[in-house]
Amino acid sequence: MTADPSADPSAATSIETHIVAHPHVLYVGTPAYLIASTNSDGTPNLAAASSHWALGDMLCLGLEAAGQTAQNIADRPGITVNFPSAPLWPALVRLSHLTGRHPVPADKSKRYRFEKDKFGAAQLTPQASELVDAPRVQECALQFEATVRRMTPGLDGGYFMVEAQVLRVHADPALVPEGTGEIDPRVWHPLIYAFRHFFDRGPEAGWLDSSRWAPPPVID
Repeated sequence: MTADPSADPSAATSIETHIVAHPHVLYVGTPAYLIASTNSDGTPNLAAASSHWALGDMLCLGLEAAGQTAQNIADRPGITVNFPSAPLWPALVRLSHLTGRHPVPADKSKRYRFEKDKFGAAQLTPQASELVDAPRVQECALQFEATVRRMTPGLDGGYFMVEAQVLRVHADPALVPEGTGEIDPRVWHPLIYAFRHFFDRGPEAGWLDSSRWAPPPVID
């Protein structure tokens, strides 16, 4: 059967190949992270999160409006964003029902309990930062020091879109080939959060030719 030369190759097919799904959440799979901020008394707060993206030296973080983190960074913009690898997933679970807000907000009281020492509860170690007051998470192989530049309320008022500028990146030496200053993506394994489950990163599937680690392109 020969192709119809008059057919529009950009036309959408009318053949249905999918079904309608109703997932409880829309976390299709992004790296989880731990965000540290500073409480009003100078002690650290730590929270687990997953909503974020990066462009240039800017991060956009999605954070609950009722959390202690949002309250902290509105007044003290220095934060750290720490990326755990797969073995650290229990730490995120330990934090998942804890809040640094006291008293616990009414809309969080059924799911959360107050915890002052979030680092201790997560069994993680605070590590002094160089440019901001908030500590890094020592166990995380990749750590960003950043400062919040803008907080935008979400449409329903339940979250903030937080824009933070990365000031310094700290990495486990195993991730940075000597003399490059670059993160080798082939050895970096972030903890992936998808539909409320945690995964290790799978094997490499491909690359962009703009990558500094890419072999010659193989896509026509």
